[in-house]
Amino acid sequence: MADTPRYIRVNQSDNVAIVVNAGGLPKGTGFENGLTLRDHVPQGHKVNLTDIAEGDPIIRYGEVIGTAARLIPRGSWVEESLVRMPGAPSLENLPLATRVPPPQAPLEGFTFEGYRNADGTVGTKNLLGISTSVQCVAGVVDFAVQRIRQELLPRYPNVDDVVALSHTYGCGVAITAPGAAVPIRTLRNITRNPNFGGEPMVVSLGCEKLMPEWLLADGRPAPAAGNTPDIVRLQDESHHGFGDMIASILEMADKRLAELNRRTRTTCPAADLVVGTQCGGSDAFSGVTANPAVGFAADLLVRAGATVMFSEVTEVRDAIHLLTPRAATEDVGRALIREMAWYDEYLREGAADRSANTTPGNKRGGLANIVEKALGSVAKSGTSPIAGVLSPGERVDRKGLIFAATPASDFICGTLQLASGMTLQVFTTGRGTPYGLAAAPVIKMATRDALSERWHDLIDISAGGIATGRATIQDVGWELFHLILDVASGRRKTWSDHWGLRNALTLFNPGPVT
Repeated sequence: MADTPRYIRVNQSDNVAIVVNAGGLPKGTGFENGLTLRDHVPQGHKVNLTDIAEGDPIIRYGEVIGTAARLIPRGSWVEESLVRMPGAPSLENLPLATRVPPPQAPLEGFTFEGYRNADGTVGTKNLLGISTSVQCVAGVVDFAVQRIRQELLPRYPNVDDVVALSHTYGCGVAITAPGAAVPIRTLRNITRNPNFGGEPMVVSLGCEKLMPEWLLADGRPAPAAGNTPDIVRLQDESHHGFGDMIASILEMADKRLAELNRRTRTTCPAADLVVGTQCGGSDAFSGVTANPAVGFAADLLVRAGATVMFSEVTEVRDAIHLLTPRAATEDVGRALIREMAWYDEYLREGAADRSANTTPGNKRGGLANIVEKALGSVAKSGTSPIAGVLSPGERVDRKGLIFAATPASDFICGTLQLASGMTLQVFTTGRGTPYGLAAAPVIKMATRDALSERWHDLIDISAGGIATGRATIQDVGWELFHLILDVASGRRKTWSDHWGLRNALTLFNPGPVT
């Protein structure tokens, strides 16, 4: 029955479990195994299954998530203050490619209707992307986009939308500092995202440090003077006033819209998908319902030959010892360690550490610390071998499961995955978020039925049935797999696309600002 007291114990070695029942369970609640609650335990929060002495390990997912700050009697609420966080796993002497999962049987015959590009990539949307080389031009581009939607788009019915790729970078920065490579390659690779169909255009001011040519070609080519076939410079002397600037942008956009309008959806194998995975507003159910279901779907996609990315360095760092053995090769394992070490140093220089990741909402949802959060987060990666590693903003160049290094910030992670070539994203949430991207559809999966019911017009799919026993991880994983194919084909529209919910591109800039 729905009101039967329930908890979830992930691993037989766990000495804590999370309460399933909505609203939590009151003090005195008894379970069939004889456990009686000594405290009220909120939904998603931990109850200990045995007495835990001060200093003894607290185990969830079969891993130590901390040690007891004091004696915790059996049946107690193991709230955050009782869990002392352990140190991060050492990056020295980690096993590399020692437990590479064997290849699973190929999954054949699954297709979607996508937009094939000249370079062989396939988009899930048909968009005109207008890149900007500096924040100074953002207002002008926004004005031009309104005009394009009103005056030009109705003439090109095969084009879904026009997207302004605005950002806060471009000038007032140390453009040659080593850290500047990250935002520059991010912007360059977003311009190349398959959903933009290989028809790039850039709006520039003309005096900024980030030369617009750098967004259109590898390296740092010398700038040209004035407007070019791919670049509108607002400072070009041919522009006599604001009206001329807008006219130049619309003229260039019109030519690209005509090309994009020739694109039509064609049947493509599922192998042509590039799917990003991410979580935000996580809770203690994330690691037992939504993220494992995403991991199962990720395995299906890999079996079908597709590319799947998982990210968020600080939500991987505490599980790195579980991932390096899954690396397809020792070089891939070393690349994982490289990204963890780089981010450790980045946080150290900022006088922060990985514990800064966990949010107040994560803790209200039952996550005691970043260790527990990370162990649940990596479930999105499924069980496939890790085929490659990308530094922030690098473009993916292979199939299979890929670790794309990003911060855990929802907006920065989404931006970097777009740069890496992601054409559809799956986003899990336990607390809820209206997050969305203009450049790619975002499927939002709830960890709990209560959230999907309350946010019925924002959540696309629920994994809550896994917690109540109504569905299995495999059931929800297959449901998500088919939903991915439908959304990629344009047969289903995500709620974020339905409402037009769009978060701004947010660059990761580890370089100095002048």
